[in-house]
Amino acid sequence: MLKNIKRVLIANRGEIAVRAIRSIRELGGESVAVYSEADKNSIHKDLADISICIGGPKASESYLNIPAILSAVDLVHADAVYPGYGFLAENPNFAAICEKSNIKFIGPSSNTLRLTGDKAAAREAAKKANVPIIPGSPPVDELKDALEIASKIGYPVLIKAAAGGGGRGMRVANNPQELTRLLPVAQREAESAFGDKTVYIEKFIENPKHIEIQILADEYGNVIYLGERECSIQRRHQKLIEESPSPFIDEEVRIKMGEAAVRFAKAVNFTGAGTVEFIVDRNKNFYFIEMNGRIQVEHPVTEMVTSIDIVSWQLRIADGQKLNISQKDVKINGHAIEFRINAEDPDTFTPSPGKIEKLYLPGGYGVRVDTHIYQGYQIPPYYDSLIAKLIVWGKTREEAIRRAKRALSEFKIEGLKTTIPFHQKILEHKEFLKGTYTTSLVDREFLK
Repeated sequence: MLKNIKRVLIANRGEIAVRAIRSIRELGGESVAVYSEADKNSIHKDLADISICIGGPKASESYLNIPAILSAVDLVHADAVYPGYGFLAENPNFAAICEKSNIKFIGPSSNTLRLTGDKAAAREAAKKANVPIIPGSPPVDELKDALEIASKIGYPVLIKAAAGGGGRGMRVANNPQELTRLLPVAQREAESAFGDKTVYIEKFIENPKHIEIQILADEYGNVIYLGERECSIQRRHQKLIEESPSPFIDEEVRIKMGEAAVRFAKAVNFTGAGTVEFIVDRNKNFYFIEMNGRIQVEHPVTEMVTSIDIVSWQLRIADGQKLNISQKDVKINGHAIEFRINAEDPDTFTPSPGKIEKLYLPGGYGVRVDTHIYQGYQIPPYYDSLIAKLIVWGKTREEAIRRAKRALSEFKIEGLKTTIPFHQKILEHKEFLKGTYTTSLVDREFLK
């Protein structure tokens, strides 16, 4: 139960807002939903104890509108803000304002968010914490510096936005000519997406695995890791399917990655629930990519195999409670897979907003659906296209795959296009079935 936090404002929408409302209620707290004019019929608005409209349909007018959110906090006398993922979840300025206003930001400190949000600074922190990093550079502005660095590292190289994420401001250059052409492109994209054109250069690991470690850290220095998630099914750096445990790494590598993630979290004074992301080459060498100082979309697969409620622990840690779980208490049981159900054309991945004319959610043993949609719901065109997450569990990976096939066949959404058919194709692909797939699979096989 929550002891110090009584009322939590959820600065988000969709399925993560619904999830937060449920966890807050189970811990004895009150929830406050904020919503935009486009979300007036959203379920999170109705499930919360209190709901407030904070602005127009565009995210900039509502879910990214810091003054409006803070006004709502003040109006309802909320003790804390739950940011979820996306929007303001990793905005250090918003976290800092909450700190100065004596509002508990349910996540790491603004200083930690500022550090982890700067990829170059995070790399330096990882290096100091003895966490393996990909050979790379400090921030670069000039082409001549980029060319000199790339010649030392060796092609191919990856141009990455220092303040970026989600694949924006990211380009692969295979030679000096491509680097000359793509550096200004990446800089412009980074400035447009993040307001910061700073980029850096690092060695490009071809056909890697993308594997992340979930951690929990309280305010008393206790940090544990909850195993790993395999996130290599991606389209242009956007995750589509995640599973835990990874079918690729072994127990020795798992422990090394987990311990490295804990070292990094301690080095940046992290508190709350976060994820340390790595890429892993064919020889199982792993390299730090970044740390996400928030809940991840794919956190349910970890919950399914560890039976640890990550969102509940976010709230309890923010409430000042100590972790009562030690590393030896964390046990991985079975296998879980998550499928992101997006309102998108399954062939082109273009958004497909619209009205849900008919909806049937799958169920049964080992099946979980996290969603905010319902029959008759009009999906607005202003936000991310994620409308549901299907999570399945099995005693083995093979059982989980069989259950996933059954659950996806039951999942019916009529009135718009979704990525369900895409997931069904992935489940028949030999590389996925063998667990040998890498981050190149979707772009190579499904986007021809």
